[in-house]
Amino acid sequence: MPKYLFTANYTTTGVKGLLAEGGSAREKVVERLAKSLNGKLECQYWAFGKYDYVAIADLPDNAAAAALSLTVSASGSVAVSTTALLTAKEVDEATKRGGEYRAPGAKAK
Repeated sequence: MPKYLFTANYTTTGVKGLLAEGGSAREKVVERLAKSLNGKLECQYWAFGKYDYVAIADLPDNAAAAALSLTVSASGSVAVSTTALLTAKEVDEATKRGGEYRAPGAKAK
């Protein structure tokens, strides 16, 4: 099953909700959301720095990942960014596919 990295930042409303409910309650909510999309939350952490929250989830496809991100972002309490994660095998496959490309300013063959 594909893996996705979700990074998020709380709005002021989201921070107030987190302060009221605590991390454990929010953890359960995100676990239920992933499960409702036929996926599984692998891990989640609250963080200092660029992001307030990070999670990795196994989801069946890009549509499920988008649904998770859109559902959370639509709340207005959290802004979510989604990144598809690749295994080493998938990267190996990508390196063998190649493709036609010309860098900007490079001469055409």
